[in-house]
Amino acid sequence: MARIFSWAAQDSERLTTVAGLRGSKGRHGAFAQVTADTAAEAAAAEAAGIEMIVCRARSVAAVRQGSQRLFVTAALGFAEAVTDEEILRTAFKALTDGADAVITARRLPIVSLLASEDIPVMGHLGFVPRKSTWVGSVRAFGKTADEAVELYHRFRRLEEAGAFAVEAELVPAPLMAEISKRTGLVTVSLGSGPGAEVMFLFTSDICGETDR
Repeated sequence: MARIFSWAAQDSERLTTVAGLRGSKGRHGAFAQVTADTAAEAAAAEAAGIEMIVCRARSVAAVRQGSQRLFVTAALGFAEAVTDEEILRTAFKALTDGADAVITARRLPIVSLLASEDIPVMGHLGFVPRKSTWVGSVRAFGKTADEAVELYHRFRRLEEAGAFAVEAELVPAPLMAEISKRTGLVTVSLGSGPGAEVMFLFTSDICGETDR
């Protein structure tokens, strides 16, 4: 357990921190992350031994009512925050509500904008659902040599932009393992095999709440 001061200047305890996640590089499956949008889901995650959750930015305050110890990453929605000013305002609101980091799939200058304020930023690479029209279908990204090389360069650019971590979705497991060895980013595997520091599952899938 780590003692920190939150972005709201509150004396707090966390199951892990940005420094703790960075220190886990190379320890595959060191942490688990699930989704949560309610206090009940956050409390259940902590009780189950999960260290991290990701939620919508607007849900951070509710999630914190369920757990004060989980590492919370707030997802910055595309529609809720569009301009640079709106993105910064939304990010700082999520942080002062109790988030420890933010995640965005926006352009690299946005990552740099957030990182320049010392906001811990997680990017999203591989298959990005809202951008799936570019790849033509729901599918793994990185199965061809050209895609694998392109993805590796995207990891490098994201790290150079100032991100500390990346959610890697539907990346072929062998490729994920190789890229993870070659990046300073904390890697979060969402359907990308065991070669990452953080394993990510949807709570709705764990609980059998979806047809998938």
